[in-house]
Parts: sequence; structure tokens; C-alpha cells
Amino acid sequence: MEKRDIKEAINKIILGDCIEELKTFPDESIDVIFADPPYFMQTEGELIRPEGTKFQGVEDEWDKFDGYKEYDKFCFEWLKECKRVLKKDGTIWVIGAFQNIYRIGYIMQNLGYWILNDIVWSKPNAAPNFAGTRFQNSHETMLWCSKSKDAKYTFNYKTMKHLNEDKQDKSIWDIGICIGKERIKGEDGKKVHSTQKPEKLLYKVILSSSKPKDIILDPFFGTGTTGAIAKLLGRNYIGIEKDKNYVLIARERIDKTIPNESNITKLELEVKPPKVPMEKLIERGFLQVGETLYDKNKKFSANLLKNGHLNNGREILSIHKMSGKYLGKNNNNGWDYWYVEKNGKLTSINELREKYAKKFLNKSLN
Repeated sequence: MEKRDIKEAINKIILGDCIEELKTFPDESIDVIFADPPYFMQTEGELIRPEGTKFQGVEDEWDKFDGYKEYDKFCFEWLKECKRVLKKDGTIWVIGAFQNIYRIGYIMQNLGYWILNDIVWSKPNAAPNFAGTRFQNSHETMLWCSKSKDAKYTFNYKTMKHLNEDKQDKSIWDIGICIGKERIKGEDGKKVHSTQKPEKLLYKVILSSSKPKDIILDPFFGTGTTGAIAKLLGRNYIGIEKDKNYVLIARERIDKTIPNESNITKLELEVKPPKVPMEKLIERGFLQVGETLYDKNKKFSANLLKNGHLNNGREILSIHKMSGKYLGKNNNNGWDYWYVEKNGKLTSINELREKYAKKFLNKSLN
């Protein structure tokens, strides 16, 4: 089969069957895949709220299969093609629920994918179990996988930590389901797509695992959440969707999306700072021998020596060892810990390192 020119598909929505369309993609042409496939919910009967109204669940034809054998074959085919088109160091996210995620995980491992995380999307505003016969199902699961165990995949650790109040981000994400203005509705007031995912979910998925200009593929594009967030973050997208109505809605939605370029979306926090010895800051006058360095609360202090080490009156250690001492650790990043008082204001030594790098190395640390 003749392969399409991937450049011509960038930032486009392809109308068609995902498996057949994926077969036209060249090998190793995609950086990140987000897949929100049919869950094969097998909903039986109407779901009635306590007050007697009907709950609009997943009753779409695209979620219906003759049985697990047909569903497994379908998943094997699209997952196989996704693995082929994924770049060597690319990653794939697949979302599902208890009805399907274990079957998908089994298929993915058999295909050679390497599971990096299973992310729990915890939904604080999930629909209740109306019948009261089970626990409320208030989460879904995302499998984040690399193409192989040895892949050098992208993970923007520092960015995600920064957005999580400077704490290591975890595998449980509390994000509400689509409600209000975010939920796309038709003229009849009913939701257009029964499984529309929240933008905050795709924001974390794409920001954490991609770089600017990367190509994000969504083979079950729906109403275009993946494309809208990819555009917002300065990434490229390719969508595959077989429902014409969804395609029209997605195009209109993405056209209205305005890219938001910032130090976060450009991953400036991920740039490894150049090495600047403390002696260089002293040599260039950014710091003075004998100056007192403090932690940000001025609880601890130490005096600066000519060799860039610190003396707290009891021992002489590097900025890293000394800050680690005060934190009860063997070591710590002293650049983030120590401050010096300049004109009555505490200034981070990391900020001084930034100024040095810009002036003498022509580089930025951000």
C-alpha cells in the first residue's frame, strides 16, 4: 500500500476508519499517540436517575461489538498499526475503564509495548451508581507506554513537578468530567459525544510527554479535544475520525483555539543549566567572599569562602552538602536553596547564576 506524505496530514482531520487510515501512514512517523477507543461498555437497559429521568450513557453504535473475540481483534489491529507508526522513542496513551483496559493491556504487552505508568483518572464529579448495586465507578485508567523497554522516551519531569506545587507529580489525577461550557451540546441540548474527555486531562497527557512541534496522533478523534490542546500547547496533531458530524465540530473547535506560548509550553524548565562554578560568581563580582548566604526563610545561614564553599562556624561544606545538612539529607541542590541579601532583599544564587550565564555564556537557564 502506498504511504501518505505525513507532512500533508499534519494539523488535519482524516475522515475514515482508523485501522484502514493508519495503514497509509509511514513507519515511525508519529511522536505521541493518544487513543480513546470504544470501551465496549455492554450497557443493558435504561439508566434511570432517582428522580425518574433517563441518564444518557454510552449507547452509540461505535461501542457495540458481537463479543470479546471481535473486540479483541479490533484492538489488536489498531494497536499493531499504532506501534508501527510510532517513532522509536515515541509513546502512546490508551484510556479505558474496567470493561476494557485489562484486555487492552494484555494485547499491548503481547505486541511488545512497555508500560511506563498506569494513570488513574479520578473523577470527583463522576455519575453515581443509580441502582445502588455496586460501588460508584469514579475513575478510568490510562496506560502510558513506550514502543520498547529501551526507548528514550520524553517525560517532562521538571515541568510537571513545577505545576504540582514543586512536588513530584503522581499517577492519580483528580480531574472532573466535562460539564458546563466545556461539554459540547447539540441544538437539542444533549451532549454531542457521549465520551468527550476534559481538556485538563489532555493538557497533562500532551504537556508531560511531548515537545514543541511534535506530532500528536489521535485515531479516535471524536470532537477534537486532543487537537485543540495540541494546538494550544504548540504541538501538531493528526486526527482520524469516521463520523462526519464529529469532524465538523472538531474543525470548528480547533479553528477557535489560540496557541498559548509560554515558558511552560516551550519546556524551558527542562533545559539543563550550564555548569557555573561558585568561584566564577565570586570572580565576576556576583558574590563576595565573606558574604552570608541564607535559606529562603533566613532560618539557616553560612558564610561564603573564596573556593565557593560555605562555613557555618562548625564545618566547611559545598553549597549542596551544606543545604543537605540543614534538610537532613546527604545532598541537595544548593542553587535552589541558598539566597544572598542584596539591597535589603533576598536574591537566589540561582538567579545570579542566570545573570552570569546570560552575560558570559550567552545562555539562559530558563
